[in-house]
Amino acid sequence: MSKDTDENKNTVSATVRQLRLVIEVDDFDVALAFYRDVLGLPEQAAFEGDGDARVAILHAGVATLELSNPAQVRMIDRIEADGRPSARIRIAFEVDDAATKTAELVDAGAELVAAPRETPWRSINSRVHAPAGLEVTLFQEMGTLEE
Repeated sequence: MSKDTDENKNTVSATVRQLRLVIEVDDFDVALAFYRDVLGLPEQAAFEGDGDARVAILHAGVATLELSNPAQVRMIDRIEADGRPSARIRIAFEVDDAATKTAELVDAGAELVAAPRETPWRSINSRVHAPAGLEVTLFQEMGTLEE
């Protein structure tokens, strides 16, 4: 695994300024309440258009793109979700308290896939099926990447 350097971070920030994941949701109000109000993603902007068109842009902190080969995905599934296969695209959110936030998401209608557990890479991870058909991992770092 390679370490991030200041040079790498500067190169990336110069070419890509933001990662925005666009998700079509059948029940806009339910999804907005779940991700904004329960998960806690602050609303940056919201717009309405013709024909009941609506969009909300929620701030999700720092964005990264994690590319994993099939062997890595199987290993993560084994550790994080007792071997239950993950969706091809899974969204992961870093939170301060994975256990509390997982319980809040389940109370708000998410289906628990895997309860919070400590991983070998020193994080506490859980997994849920959330509104908009998304599979979501919550993770709480127990140390820094350098550790």
